[in-house]
Amino acid sequence: MAVSIRLRREGAKNRPYYKVVVADSRCPRDGKFIEIIGTYDPKKPAHNSTIKLDRAEYWISKGAQPSDTVRSLIKKNKKQTATAQVAPESERTQTPAET
Repeated sequence: MAVSIRLRREGAKNRPYYKVVVADSRCPRDGKFIEIIGTYDPKKPAHNSTIKLDRAEYWISKGAQPSDTVRSLIKKNKKQTATAQVAPESERTQTPAET
């Protein structure tokens, strides 16, 4: 079974909203899927996606092929997670120095 990580369209006409799903590549775009691992709202300006990175890495390690868009979303989420972890550490080091 060829597994892919791709977007599943939801939402109204002219108001797209996507869920990031793991699905058999032979199934239709909005058809049967294995697991929902995130969301993506292209109409939102800033932070517009959430992905369970641990589950995405798990499925990729099992051979799932992410689509081009999902690959870029995973990359963005990894970058945001890394900067979010660095920022609190720098705040903690500044707080004791101020007091």
